[in-house]
Amino acid sequence: MTDSYSPTPRSTASRYRDRMHYDHDVAHAILDEAYDCSVAFVVDGEPRVLPTLHVRVGETLFLHGSTGGRLGLTARSGGVPVCVSVTLLDGIVYARSHMHHSANYRSVVAHGLARPVTDPAEKAAAMTALVDKIGPGRAADSRPPTRKEMAETQVLALGLDEVSARVRTGGVVDEEADLDLPHWAGVLPLRRVAGPPETDAGVAAAPPAYLGGTSSPWRTAATMTGRHVRLEQLAPGHVDGLSAALDDDETWQFLSSPRPTSRDQVEAIVTDALREQWLGGRVPWAQLHPETGEVLGTTSYHDVDEAGRVVAIGHSILGRRSWRTGVNTESKLLLLERAFEVLGAERVFWYTDVRNERSQRAIARLGASRDGVIRRHRLRPDGTWRDTVFFAMTADEWPAAATRLRERLAEAGRTTQPA
Repeated sequence: MTDSYSPTPRSTASRYRDRMHYDHDVAHAILDEAYDCSVAFVVDGEPRVLPTLHVRVGETLFLHGSTGGRLGLTARSGGVPVCVSVTLLDGIVYARSHMHHSANYRSVVAHGLARPVTDPAEKAAAMTALVDKIGPGRAADSRPPTRKEMAETQVLALGLDEVSARVRTGGVVDEEADLDLPHWAGVLPLRRVAGPPETDAGVAAAPPAYLGGTSSPWRTAATMTGRHVRLEQLAPGHVDGLSAALDDDETWQFLSSPRPTSRDQVEAIVTDALREQWLGGRVPWAQLHPETGEVLGTTSYHDVDEAGRVVAIGHSILGRRSWRTGVNTESKLLLLERAFEVLGAERVFWYTDVRNERSQRAIARLGASRDGVIRRHRLRPDGTWRDTVFFAMTADEWPAAATRLRERLAEAGRTTQPA
């Protein structure tokens, strides 16, 4: 196999030949980045163009369709001549004159005979590749098709033999006579960006990592287990447990959001936390009983600064029945251990309402120092301005604090006294 495709009359440009590419790597990269393509073919002498999904495996492009669709029906008798087009739009070029407006893009056009895939093993492999393209590992994380579903699905294979790529990059190309015109000119970059996942009703699991977001360990809610509590990734499946655990006015007394009055409002809190996590602003955990799995509360990392090696612990809401049981102390110990000993943090900090003396005492017992007050920091649910107390612990202070925290938990376990 050569490193480039051989130009043919159909794949040779009549204009802007400097934008043409026949390299395998260029064409492959465009096909692999794009999720969808357009397939042109002829039916009864009339042109048709259909959008569909595709995946490249080696030098074969597999196209997804239906056995009852026009493309699938046309391909039954040994195949169908097609022209497949893929375009990635990278920017809009604004020129001083109408005629020089343009676009930055990367595109691929492939011609050939698309054959129906009839071998069961090849068809199953192509379907797996199609599913894994939209999320690596998704094929194993979803139900495979039944025999009936496979029979209703058409997969076409197009050999990548007659292929060309076209790429336009750069800025404005204006006539020299237009350069002094007063109109703005330049490039508006465009890119495809996925939004936060929207979990379907009834799904208990958190959105999987392959949907995007960040894979940094600083922003990953790794499972951590102690004697009093297990911390695991917050997920929609925790909504009912949180609704029961946090159903108490005193729990919400000093928090920045009002007490939820329905399951839907608790679900919205979880949804917002997961959206923030996907956007890189928060890492939420559920606090669970390590043996029974009962939901006790929730806590988070936030204000994560990986470059500066700083993270905050907050958004902590623990059910009243778990106060002074060791759950809060051990939760913070697990989060501090991860921050200082796994992530290599230099500083961990906390915010709390100046009126919340119980929270301030709890943070101080962890070994954190009260570093100051941020006045009129944020609005409370009742509309008054909150002054926020700022606590922090540094990496130098962590070893001594860790020893004290572990001794406190061990003593509590021996004497059944609250930690």
